[in-house]
Amino acid sequence: MKLVTSLTSPYGRKVRVVLAEKKIPFQLQVENPWLPDSPVLAVNPLGKVPVLVLEDGVSVFDSRVIVEYLDHVSPVAHLIPAELKNRMVVRGIEALADGVTDATVALYLERKRAPAQQSDDWMAMQEKTVVRGLEALSEALGENVWFLGNSMTLADVACGCTLGYLDLRFPDIDWRSAHPNLTKLVDKLATRASFKETVPTV
Repeated sequence: MKLVTSLTSPYGRKVRVVLAEKKIPFQLQVENPWLPDSPVLAVNPLGKVPVLVLEDGVSVFDSRVIVEYLDHVSPVAHLIPAELKNRMVVRGIEALADGVTDATVALYLERKRAPAQQSDDWMAMQEKTVVRGLEALSEALGENVWFLGNSMTLADVACGCTLGYLDLRFPDIDWRSAHPNLTKLVDKLATRASFKETVPTV
């Protein structure tokens, strides 16, 4: 299988971490989806990354769909619980983390626009979403080592990738002081090979 993504995509990083944790071999194809003639369009009509291209040529896109597929491909290191309640907890935290990422991406893209075209109200709304989302993630983690149980799940992976992207695009946002429990989680994740090998680069 082949993963088409960019090295800065937090959604792509989430998939790459899952692939590494589950020890699934794959080919990495790095592309810039923002280019008008990007090859991404050939495998995803939405023009977004990541895209997982299977051996039969079928494209799987949206990171949440991809990781769902990958967790069933290999029995190694299941990251999504089978039990319904726990599954909903993990997928809910993943959705929350992805929502913070969505707001961070929207804020980053808006700030890249010419100053005269930027919307202060839009940026303020995204900033508030990031703040509320981080507060919710911190509350969900509490004093626990992991979001659920005694081992890493997709919830932890998603949160780690979100905070890594926030550091990449907005290093001036000091979320660590406000949420020391998230800091401990990210520091722990940073020791894993899957996170070391997928640190986003510009």
